[in-house]
Formats: sequence, structure tokens, C-alpha cells
Amino acid sequence: MNNFVFYSPTEFVFGKATEMQVGALARKHGARKVMIVYGGGSVVRSGLLDRVKQSLREAGIEYCLMGGVQPNPVDTKVYEGIEFCRREQADMLLPVGGGSVIDTAKAIAAGVLYEGDFWDFYIGKAKVTKALKVAVVLTIPAAGSEGSGNTVITKLDGLQKLSLRVPEVLRPVFSIMNPELTYTLPPFQTACGVADMMAHIMERYFTNTQEVEIGDRLCEGTLMAIINEAPKAMRNPEDYGARANLMWAGMIAHNGTCGVGCEEDWASHFLEHEISAIYGVTHGAGLSVIFPAWMTWMVEHNVGKIAQYAVRVWGVPESEDKKAVALEGIGKLKAFFSSLALPVTFKELGIEDPDIDRLADSLHRNKGELVGNYVKLTKQDSKEIYRLACAGE
Repeated sequence: MNNFVFYSPTEFVFGKATEMQVGALARKHGARKVMIVYGGGSVVRSGLLDRVKQSLREAGIEYCLMGGVQPNPVDTKVYEGIEFCRREQADMLLPVGGGSVIDTAKAIAAGVLYEGDFWDFYIGKAKVTKALKVAVVLTIPAAGSEGSGNTVITKLDGLQKLSLRVPEVLRPVFSIMNPELTYTLPPFQTACGVADMMAHIMERYFTNTQEVEIGDRLCEGTLMAIINEAPKAMRNPEDYGARANLMWAGMIAHNGTCGVGCEEDWASHFLEHEISAIYGVTHGAGLSVIFPAWMTWMVEHNVGKIAQYAVRVWGVPESEDKKAVALEGIGKLKAFFSSLALPVTFKELGIEDPDIDRLADSLHRNKGELVGNYVKLTKQDSKEIYRLACAGE
């Protein structure tokens, strides 16, 4: 196990009707004026936004509103938010929604206090050393951004989709997690969230770092819990227990707990970021296509942890033929995704003829000559994985 620093100061307030505590929590964490950030109309139609505003008013907290954040959030909305936040002199960002809204709010929180272009942080030109406080009212368990210091934004000029990781500054000060708020999620969005949280765990699980048994078991157990609970939530959207377990799993998947002490991979996420940036697909759906393809390629290049995953998570019998074991586990993963009506090929994702050269060129232009850590991928390797995703092998 490698040396590590794990710092996770977020206060999680979990359970029914917890959104009514947002005002008291904002006051507790020193907010004077809150900037509420949200996406489309669902938080308005459901009455959630009104409940949040009511709670803030009752606590004596001023607020301003910025809606219209889109899935696969873009830089133009961040620029708009930075100017609006400065004008309103808000001192806390409060995203009400899922990962796209939270990631946008984090980017705004970092950009408000920076004199340059916030995109400097994403391209490594500058480092975030201070930011406005961020708090969260979560409505979509998927991205795990409610417990992480991470944010992903797409720059429209060039369709460059990049992540920023600043856990010491951008972790939310508090996150409100009411599983009841997820009852009305469309089945496809629920399923995409499941794929996203599973991918967050697997990016940490597939590591070459030795003697990380605690991390391995946390990953395996959380994956098995998700696999058990997801079909329940799909069958009965108002199954509180299933929704609660999925919501907490999404946070555990990405707050760093599962990856302490190990070198993480993240190649599959980077491979997918190019797909969602260029083709505008839902991130979780892209991951359900790419991750099995990445694993299939790995069977021929670094099979050990893939086989262990097949045995421990999917119950594949152990065998001396590790490649066969690994492939059976990958098959079970793909069958699980298919059972949730998720795509497992580019064609099922709605992309008949993906431009593999463009995807790979953009990936390595953004991330460098080599991508990932479990096996460092060259551009040719990345093209082969994209081709496997076409064939669904």
C-alpha cells in the first residue's frame, strides 16, 4: 500500500425531508448569501426548489438563482456563473441537482476568486488554492460529486472535456442526500447513474498496487451492493431502501475511500470523456460501453485483477485459465448492464460509425502520449479499445 493523505470534511445529512435543513446548515457553515445553481425544470416542477428557498428564508439567508445547467456541463455556463456570483456577492454555491450542476458550481466557486480564466485550472496552467464554499442538495446518485473534490467541464471551443481534482479545496462543506428525491428519475437516468458509480469504483479497483486488501474488499462489497440494489430500484422506483443504498453507494464510490493507498487508473473515464464531448451522449451510458471494452483489451495485457474481479464480484469459479475466468466476468458485467437497458456497444449507444481516429487523437492530445496506469495506453491501444466497443467483444 502506498502512502496517502485522505481528507474528507463534508458533513453528510442523509434521509427523508432533509432538504428542509439546508437553511440551518448554510447558516452553520457561515453563509451570508447563497447562489443556487440548478439545471432544467424538474427541481422547479417537483417543488424542491421552493422548499430549498423556503428553508433559506427561514434561516435568514439571502439567495440568488442561476438555472439552465445542461448535462455534460460547458464552460460558457461557468463564465456566466462567475460573473453573476461576483455581481450578487454570494459567498456560498448551492447546486441543487446531480453531477453536472455540482461540477458547474465547483468551477464557479474556484473561478470567482481567480483573476484569470478559470479554464487555466483544468489545463494545469494554474492551481486552485482557494474557492468559495460549495454545498449540495443531491437529486441524482451517479457522479459522486457530492462527496468529492472533483469537477468535469467541457470547453465548447474544441470540445475539450477535462477534469479537475482539488479535494483539499472543492469538497462540499455539506451535502443533503434525500433518497425520496430520486423516486421520479427516469429508468435510463437511474441506470446511467449505476454505471457511473460502478465505473468510479472500478477505476480504483484495477490497480497494480500490491497489498491493498482493504481497498479491494471495499470496492468489491460496494459493487456487489449496487448489483443487488439496482434491479430493485428499476422495478419499484419508490423502493426507499434500494434508493437509499444506491445514493450512499454513489458517494462512497467517488469520495476516495475505495482508492486510498493505491495508484488509480482512470483510462476508461478519459476514453469516455471524448465520446460524450464529441457525440453528446450521457456519461454513464458511454461508460457502460467503454468499460467492458477496456477490460476485454486488458485480458491480453494484464489479466490478474480482471480475473480476481470476476471471481470475487460475479462469483465466477476460479481456474488456472485466468483469461477465461476474466472473460466470463466481463460477460456477466455486460449482461448486467443490458438488463438495465444500458448500451454495451457504440451502435446501441446510437453511434453507428464512430470516428475512432478523431476520438483517439483528441484523447491523447488532452491527456498525453500515455493514458491510464493499469496498463499505460498508447494511441494505438486506445484505438483498439474503441474498436472493441464497436464490436461489443
